[in-house]
Amino acid sequence: MSTLYTQTIDQCFEKQIGAGGLSESRYAAEFERAREAALRLKTISEKNELRLLKLPAERDDLEAMKPIAEHLLNNTTDLFVLGIGGSSLGAQALAQIGGWGTQAFQAPTLGNGIATRFHFLENPDAMTMNMAMGNMDLKTTRFLVISKSGGTAEPLLQMMIAIDALEKAGAGKYLKHHFGVVTEPPKDGVSNTLRRIAESYDFPIIEHDPGVGGRYSVFSNVGLLPAYMMGLDPVAIREGAAEVLNETFETLNSSPIEGTALGLGLVHDQNCSVAVLFNYADRLEKLGLWYRQLWAESLGKKGQGTLPVVSLGPTDQHSQLQLYLSGPKDKFYTMITTDTAGAGSPAPTTLAKKAGLDYLAGRTIGDLVDAEQRATYNTLAANACPTRELRLKSIDEASMGALMMHFMLETILTADLMKINPYNQPAVEEGKILARQYLHDMDAK
Repeated sequence: MSTLYTQTIDQCFEKQIGAGGLSESRYAAEFERAREAALRLKTISEKNELRLLKLPAERDDLEAMKPIAEHLLNNTTDLFVLGIGGSSLGAQALAQIGGWGTQAFQAPTLGNGIATRFHFLENPDAMTMNMAMGNMDLKTTRFLVISKSGGTAEPLLQMMIAIDALEKAGAGKYLKHHFGVVTEPPKDGVSNTLRRIAESYDFPIIEHDPGVGGRYSVFSNVGLLPAYMMGLDPVAIREGAAEVLNETFETLNSSPIEGTALGLGLVHDQNCSVAVLFNYADRLEKLGLWYRQLWAESLGKKGQGTLPVVSLGPTDQHSQLQLYLSGPKDKFYTMITTDTAGAGSPAPTTLAKKAGLDYLAGRTIGDLVDAEQRATYNTLAANACPTRELRLKSIDEASMGALMMHFMLETILTADLMKINPYNQPAVEEGKILARQYLHDMDAK
């Protein structure tokens, strides 16, 4: 099993939690099916038919990121990442490894000594963008635009607004110093829309791997370029992913295979139609949103799939746990925990006792979170709620790479056994087409 995290599944079984659990016979059958799916995936990988599985072992492409990273961090106070969904969520999850999110920090290996604030304008809210642009010194603001197809409306519109703002501020002749682009190479000699705009302004472009879909692209430059600019180690991220991938293919007995068997078994045995991811660290909040897209967009097809729900502990113990414990028994829980005991400053013993809070005397916030995540885990089991635990040794580049690969493999293996394609999103494309039509129709009003 992985050295970066451990998976505990005891409290998912009928013998442990009672009627809400999975039978051992069902799990055994699903486990064998999941192993067969992993063997099929291994064969596909060996034939080089799935690019995303090759990324963890690659290194040469990382060198291509350095020039554009240095370009975007040159004399930069603020850097906006313009992308949506898979073009943004993976990078946001990685950004939280160091606890930065969108906060100012010094990238230790790049830049020129200026602390750079990163901003992910993923959701195109007009007020948010106006406020963000209005509060920046545009002379020292840069934009990284990411779109695989080069035709995604949201980042294209945001980029055009940014170009217009810079031109109005008198920086029109310096535009190429403010932008960088990640998009696919030309197809049959024809550039996509984003690429044509970038080429017309001489923006530097780095190639988006055409064989890797957006929600699976975190181990490509889509996720690793922003991570590298934030001072994170892209090699360690890939090494963590490679450990889980190699174990799955070499042993056919890994945590993703177990997780696939659990999830499908609980769908069949207990009609679990909701998959709850319960994170117990602020630095894993964006990971939950990344997982939500990966799971929903990959598996929600042909009347199949389970609804991914993301909770953040301990906060959501106060907002959702009541429903989880006493509501419908239609959920499978995954708790991601960390070793927090002893972290933070202790509460003064005198003050705690004076307030009648002896149980908090000398305790840290880390102690409280440790107690609460253990209590929630055991309370869910006591209420016949099947719950597994993924416990991270630490939150760093390698462990995040491992966890993301775990969820990718679990998604792909589940799709195999559901007999659906986990790489497309036909319903999403239908909505995009209709939205474009509505925009065209506005001219007729």
